Amino acid sequence: MRHSTIKLLLLSLVLVLIVFAQNQPTTPTVTFKCDFPGSDPAHYGISASSDGQASYISDGKLTPDADSGEAFTVDFKMPQGMLAQIFDLTKKAHYFEGDVDYKKKNIASTGEKTLAYKDGQRSTSATYNYSAVPAVQELTALFQNLSSTLEYGRRIEYDHRYQKLALDEELKRMDDASSRGGLADVTVIAPVLKKIVDDQSVVNTARARAQRLLAHSGAAGK
Repeated sequence: MRHSTIKLLLLSLVLVLIVFAQNQPTTPTVTFKCDFPGSDPAHYGISASSDGQASYISDGKLTPDADSGEAFTVDFKMPQGMLAQIFDLTKKAHYFEGDVDYKKKNIASTGEKTLAYKDGQRSTSATYNYSAVPAVQELTALFQNLSSTLEYGRRIEYDHRYQKLALDEELKRMDDASSRGGLADVTVIAPVLKKIVDDQSVVNTARARAQRLLAHSGAAGK
């Protein structure tokens, strides 16, 4: 019952994001939603407008053993390079017109995903499990990596505030994910990384990992 309530809340909030985008016809907006029960997060949504304003919502857990509590929501500024990539790929994907879902059998379920686009003249969307369309594949990976980055940011902010001894291990996992290409531009969580770098009460290894992540993003000196 608790899980169903949270899922309904998340879906409702994602719809709010989409409706908000639809009520701003002069601001082209791309949204991505993923529902994958059993994963963490099991449900999340991202909205990105051409002016750089972006929103994220999820039921991600703060710790592996925690139950999903209140939905995690955050507004942020989309990095310019990522924003340009999103809208370029959206154009290449023909604004998600038509069916992009791969229909052949024996494709593993990786969650139900929806990409949507809205501007003053166009309102389109496509739902899929897996797509063979290259631009859709790239957008899917980009949004999945962005979700991972924002979830890491949420957890390390929590650890920094409440359990600093857990920071180094979480940052190590984040560093490993970055090395594997599993993160987006970490400038979206640069403020919390900078707080860790500047906090001398944090162990040096954790501060060094945070500094390295910032350096890779080019946000270290900003």
